[in-house]
Order: sequence, then C-alpha cells, then structure tokens
Amino acid sequence: MVTGGTGGIGRAVCAALATAGARVVATDLQEDKAWIEATPGVRFLRHDVTSRTETEAVIDSVMARDGRLDILVLCAGAIARTPLADSEDAEWQAMLNVNLMGVVNPLRKAYPLMVRQGGGKIVALGSIAAKIGGVASGPAYVAAKSAVHGLMKWVAKAGAQHGVFANTIAPGPVETPMWQTVTERAPPSPNGSVPLGRFGQPEDIAQAILFLCSPQSNWITGTVLDVNGGMLMD
Repeated sequence: MVTGGTGGIGRAVCAALATAGARVVATDLQEDKAWIEATPGVRFLRHDVTSRTETEAVIDSVMARDGRLDILVLCAGAIARTPLADSEDAEWQAMLNVNLMGVVNPLRKAYPLMVRQGGGKIVALGSIAAKIGGVASGPAYVAAKSAVHGLMKWVAKAGAQHGVFANTIAPGPVETPMWQTVTERAPPSPNGSVPLGRFGQPEDIAQAILFLCSPQSNWITGTVLDVNGGMLMD
C-alpha cells in the first residue's frame, strides 16, 4: 500500500514495487485512471490520509482482498513556505494533518496488523528540510517532517522484536508537481548546492524505497536515509 500513490514520488514508488512483483494498492485523493490502467500490478483506492476512519476502512479493504499487508509506504504530503511570523493556525493545522497525521493514521491501523502477521516493512517520506531547517519550505512543514522522523524511530524500536521494519527517506528537492508549487516563486538552481549537479527525480527516491522494502535491507531499521544528491553529507 502506497499513500499519496498518484503523486509525483508515489507513482514512481508504485511502479517500482509493481515491477519488482508486488501487488500494489495506490491510495490518494485523486485518481488517474489512465495511469492506473497503464501500470500493471497497481490498483487504486480513494483515501484521505487525514481521516482515521477512512484510513481504517481502506486498510480493512486491502486486508479483505489480499489477506496481508507486507509493505506500507507513506508518501502523502503537502508543503507550505510561509515564514514563522506570518503563519496562521490554519496552515499549521493543515501541515500537521497531512504530513504527520497522514503518517499516524495508517500506522495506527497497519502496525498492529503487521505485528500479528509476523512482520512487514514500513517506509515514510521525511525530508532533508527536517535535518537542515528547510530548503524552500516554511517552519510548519519542517516541524511536521521532523515529527515523522522521530515517530518512525519509535515504530522501528517497538517493532523490531516482531519483524516490523520502519525506516524514513529524507529526500532533497525532487522535481514533482508539489515541488513546483514552491519553486515557482523561487526558481531552483542546482549550481553549488547539489554536488551531483541536478535535482532529484521521483525514480531516484523510488529506488531507495524499493531497497528498504526488499530483503536486501533486512538489517536496517530506524534509519533516516538521505537521498539528496550530496546536499547533506551526514
């Protein structure tokens, strides 16, 4: 199951997992029927990650059809760039609802299922912004993504004895529609800021997520994996 599955990174993740042989459920607010039909191994369920009730119903649907949930990738997200002094309560609530509760809600349902079935792999999208205090984002986004980093470490520690792996990807700037909503006012330039000389593509993130969902990462949990072209060398 991939939340935010029809977004820029989500699509690439769904395609990578399906190509590797997984039966993939892409969940999102918006359906792209043409893309779903053109991507074998992927089916779509409409899903608002900010609703705990809707999230539980979607996961119940997945379990009723497939009987297991082995991989959960949490890609749903939103971004805002308002400076601290100008930020309003509504923006803070929106950033926390999507970026933090959009991780909490699926975890509250899926984590105990994975414990009962004897294991699973969970990967959440964090951000380089949570490590360096923002790139083109504002403080509400940074705070929400920082919370995701900490939450996933808790899940990793609690789930280790049950075979549940939990890791976070911290992407640098990736060329997606969401990124464009921020950079229209501040056009990106990789010169001097990204040692590898370009901004990321969704496939760069998807391949890292695929690794963390595969048996090749079976001694990795609780990590925040930097995928940022060398912007942060930690």
